[in-house]
Amino acid sequence: MNHFNKNKSNKNGIGITGFILALISFILGWLIFLGPIIIVIGWFIWMLGFIFSLFGIFKSSRGFSIAGILLSIFWPFVYFAGTIMLFSLINGIGKNDTIIQIDADLPAMFSFKENLATKGDEVVALKIAINSSEIKLMEIFYNDSVVGTWKNPTAALSYSFKAGVFGVGTRSLVLHTTLKDGSTFDDERMVRVLSEIIPEKWTIEKIASFPHNTTSFTQGLEFNKGELFEGTGQRGQSIVAKVNLKSGAIEQKMGLDATYFGEGITVFKDKIYQLTWQEQKCFVYNKKTFQVEKDIPYNGEGWGLCNNGTSIIMSNGSERIVFRNPTTFEIERTIEVYNSEGPIANLNELEYVDDLIYANVWMTNFIVVIDPNNGKVLAQVDASSIVSEGKGTTGDVLNGIAYNPATSKWYLTGKNWAKLFEVKFKKA
Repeated sequence: MNHFNKNKSNKNGIGITGFILALISFILGWLIFLGPIIIVIGWFIWMLGFIFSLFGIFKSSRGFSIAGILLSIFWPFVYFAGTIMLFSLINGIGKNDTIIQIDADLPAMFSFKENLATKGDEVVALKIAINSSEIKLMEIFYNDSVVGTWKNPTAALSYSFKAGVFGVGTRSLVLHTTLKDGSTFDDERMVRVLSEIIPEKWTIEKIASFPHNTTSFTQGLEFNKGELFEGTGQRGQSIVAKVNLKSGAIEQKMGLDATYFGEGITVFKDKIYQLTWQEQKCFVYNKKTFQVEKDIPYNGEGWGLCNNGTSIIMSNGSERIVFRNPTTFEIERTIEVYNSEGPIANLNELEYVDDLIYANVWMTNFIVVIDPNNGKVLAQVDASSIVSEGKGTTGDVLNGIAYNPATSKWYLTGKNWAKLFEVKFKKA
């Protein structure tokens, strides 16, 4: 009795073993994408499972044996599906490799992989790899200007690159290669140049205060020959005006159509220029009569305005400032405004004094002092000390800088402020 049960148990074990092996091979069939070793192990276990299951049918434990055989029969289909997954993965890797290979097959390319960051006048050694003997001409373009040229280069080279030559900002750097058969290739990077100057910290000292019209949403403020001119915003309320400094009274004005939102102003010779926010139009007034003489179109938004005696200088709410021809309004040049940490966006009302640009930074109590030649921020003025008093209960943000050359005095105000202040800038 005992002997009989032992033999039956052994026979049952054969079928169960076959089922377990078949089950393991079935599971491994879904995992072959993990590598070739899984395929080998799966095949081996599958064969053992099939043999044990087949042998178990003739001995005993037919239920487990039949289940093992069914799993073994179904296993090739699982293997096939797993193989498709594996080749899909390999194919995906191959595509990535192809992209890398395309880059590597450029006849010449920069050796650094990422974009370039530098400061001020720092000189950077650009390593260039030469991958072809068929190069006829190789050029480096920076800010659309050719800064380096080589004929028939055959070996890797290094170029001393001074990114700050065009001032601070972000610009394109392109390695342009022409082969002997006339075909051309480009390897392009972006270069960001920060200022090497840490801006000085200035504050202001309040000298005197004057009334300011609380209905004036100040967008521009400027003295010309001792007279104060102001431009305001808001649709239906936008004007250009001559204002009495001591009383705040408007002595002469001209309003814009309600479809326009007035922005910055500047007085250039015998004309007053006034920007509009999103209407892309600059109105030019006769300074004496305040009659509109013409309007000039431009692209983008208009924010702040000033002039240096030869060019109209304009901000658009970004970190960029453009210099425009007073007659055609065409852009003569552009600077990007950066400090030692990055760009200064939201540049608003502008004032040009002693070869420097002073700019309100919208939604802050700061004014930045900018080198107009390269866009570097030289100083940051904190005007917080007058904001609370100037705003009163209904005022908006600080916006309005005016310098009177006749008295060498500075004035600040804000949008809908109740006061306009005479101030002094104090260097730390």
